[in-house]
Amino acid sequence: MRLLMRLLFGAIVVAGLLTLALAAFAQSTPAPPTADAAAVPIPSGKRLACQSSLQGFKGQEQRDQMQLCMAQAHLDCLKQAIDQKIVGPQRRDFLKSCVQ
Repeated sequence: MRLLMRLLFGAIVVAGLLTLALAAFAQSTPAPPTADAAAVPIPSGKRLACQSSLQGFKGQEQRDQMQLCMAQAHLDCLKQAIDQKIVGPQRRDFLKSCVQ
């Protein structure tokens, strides 16, 4: 029972931290793209950030949390691509490089 409570508390803390990070990200407004500027993703190490936030999780729960975190990172990158008006094959390439 203690282990379950400890895991639940850890999950709540991680969820809270992710919520705060997403709120901070949502409030930041990217600079409008210029006509001659190439779309370059902001190197943030989203995969590394997800992996570091999973300390304390084990087994299937760790894999599930990693999958959720990466899905959120992908969504954040997609929002960034939409804001920068990136379309077509460039968007696909942008998303691949952004999530890494």
